[in-house]
Parts: sequence; structure tokens; C-alpha cells
Amino acid sequence: MRSSGSGKSGGRGNHRGAGNDRDQKQGQGRPRKPRPEERRYDVGPGATKEGPKSGRGGAARGGAKGGPKQAQQRGRTAPARPREYEAQIEERNRDRYAGKKDVKLPKTFPGAEQEGERIQKVLARAGFGSRRACEELIEQARVEINGEIVLEQGRRVDPEKDEIKVDGLTVATQAYQFFALNKPAGVVSTMEDPEGRQCLGDYVTNRETRLFHVGRLDTETEGVILLTNHGELAHRLTHPKYGVKKTYLAHIVGPIPRDLGKQLKDGIQLEDGYARADHFRVVQQTGKNYLVEVTLHEGRKHIVRRMLAEAGFPVDKLVRTAFGPITLGDQKSGWLRRLSNTEVGMLMQEVDL
Repeated sequence: MRSSGSGKSGGRGNHRGAGNDRDQKQGQGRPRKPRPEERRYDVGPGATKEGPKSGRGGAARGGAKGGPKQAQQRGRTAPARPREYEAQIEERNRDRYAGKKDVKLPKTFPGAEQEGERIQKVLARAGFGSRRACEELIEQARVEINGEIVLEQGRRVDPEKDEIKVDGLTVATQAYQFFALNKPAGVVSTMEDPEGRQCLGDYVTNRETRLFHVGRLDTETEGVILLTNHGELAHRLTHPKYGVKKTYLAHIVGPIPRDLGKQLKDGIQLEDGYARADHFRVVQQTGKNYLVEVTLHEGRKHIVRRMLAEAGFPVDKLVRTAFGPITLGDQKSGWLRRLSNTEVGMLMQEVDL
């Protein structure tokens, strides 16, 4: 047992010894090749012959065997160029770009030097849909600028000076607001009331801009009344020169003669002159109760009530159902609605705006 153990031990010893002898023989013939962990590369800042001072640097990138390519160029530096050569290069570059100081950069889009806004942008702001939808209006030849049909996209306009129409109706391009209110009975036709009664201003208290009413309605008269901040439009809608028609439904008690409509159209003598209706018809009859429709373009105070009373038929209830092209429709009492662009255009057409 001891001899076998010593034999194994001797075997190991002989192996180590043989290895050491082989290393010594190689060392005598040529210098020993350094192992990978013993190699040093002159790379990175602060490198010396002993190796880099900090970090793995290019040794990690180059691998343990070959090392980075910079190691092969150790000690090589680019020769410095003479100062005269540098001066020649600088002078040549200066001459090359000397004549390009006044180069004008191109505009960001064609026609940028023009003033005004693009027509599709103005139409989109006025509520005619997206800009693409407004471009389709132009493609369909439905847009006019100062009486001329526009077919080119991007045409520039001045919203304050140019007259813009869509389908023949003027477009309100400014920051104007137009509303129709179905005024209930008992509401005063003023924006404020010093006596504290309910008035038109109570329905628009949340508006940023100041609105005013177009014409008036009697306190007990219901129906459509317009509110806007467009002063010129409001003035023309109520001016007798333009004769904007208003339509009313009146409840009276009959029987009524067949020529009542003719009497109203021919004119009724009032204390302040004749008053004439443009149209009259009976809408509904239930026994002695009549619902009649009266259309006229005058705007004198209590004009419909006074005319029918003078003809012998006092009015029990009166509702204005239309102001020019703006109709009441199914709008509920006390409701405020914003007029559409088409309705605004029709109003402006009524008074030549």
C-alpha cells in the first residue's frame, strides 16, 4: 500500500519536474511568450509602457490575444503641417464663401410674402367645417370673394375688407355671435331691468361678449327674438328701409268676417297712421276660437295687437313665429340657440350685407 502511494506521489512529482525542465529548456533558447493576463497595451489616456493607468480601455475591445489596432501604431503620430500651408487653406476657404453672405433663404410656402389669411382657414373659423371640407367648397366653385368665384386653393383674403360668400350667402368672418331666443311671456325685452324683472340678459349671462337684442317684443308676447353683437346687422334688420318681415300667430275670438284679411292688407287707421299687413290667413278654428297668422314688415309698438283690436278682435295670446328667414320651429319656450351659418347668411342677404 505504501509503495503504491509513493509511486503515485512520485508520478506526480515526475510530471511536475518534467514540466519545469521543459520550461527551463524553452527559456534558455528564446524569451518566454507572456500569458494573456500578463499582456499590456499602450492605449487610452495616460497610458505608459507599464500599461494603462485606469479602465480596461481598448484591451477589452481588442481581446486578450490580439489587442486593439492602436497597439500596432504605438509611437506613430501624424506630421504637423506648416503654418504657411494652414494660412493658404484658410485664405482659400475665405475666398470661396465670400460672395455668399447675402443668400436669401426660400420661403416656407409659396406666397408667404402675401398678406391676409388663407380662405379655407377663414371659412373653417366661421364654422363651415374642417379645412379639408372648406377646400372642397372651393373645388365645387361655391365660394366667392368680392363677387368673383374662387377656384384656387390657398387664396388669401382680408376678413375685415373682403366680402366672402358661400352659395351666394355672405359669411360672417369676424368674431360675431348670433342667437335666437324663444322669449316666454312675462320677460322684458331689455338686457337689464332696474326693477329686477326677468329680462333677456338673464339668458346670456355666461357670454363673454356683450350682446344686444334686435327689436323688441311686448312683455306678454312670446316667440323668436334675435340677439347679436353685430351692430350694423341689428340696425338694418329693424330699419323700415329694408322692410324685414315678421310673422305672428294670434289667438282671437270670432266669428270673424271673410274680409278681415282684406281689411288688414288695405290698412287699418291707427292714432299714429295707417298700418298694413303683408299677409293674413286663418290657421285653425275651434268654435269661436280662431288662430290667425299675420305677416307684416312694420315694427311699431304693439302693432299687431293694435291692428286686430281696431278691427274689432282683441288678441288673447300672441306669438312671433318668424323674424325674416329665422323661424321658431320646434324651439321650446325659454331656449336659446346659436344661428347656423346659412341662417346668418340669409339675414345678411335680407339687408344687403
